[in-house]
Amino acid sequence: MIIPLEQLSPETLNAIIENFVLREGTEYGSEDVSLHNKIAQVHQQLKQGSALLVYSELHETVNILPADQFIEDSEEIAE
Repeated sequence: MIIPLEQLSPETLNAIIENFVLREGTEYGSEDVSLHNKIAQVHQQLKQGSALLVYSELHETVNILPADQFIEDSEEIAE
């Protein structure tokens, strides 16, 4: 289930994004990127729709997924 961003307080959204960035250990190449910038990048991706905030009822967790991955996963489940 996709969670609309506007249903979350800014503090909650930032906490989810920060947790995701710290958990994922995202690779940014040889360039060091600050935590603040990583959070801003993920926030921008969510606002643009290239990433989605998704709640898993099965696992009772919230995650951030690339939009195309979420669509592919949804199509596989529907088949």
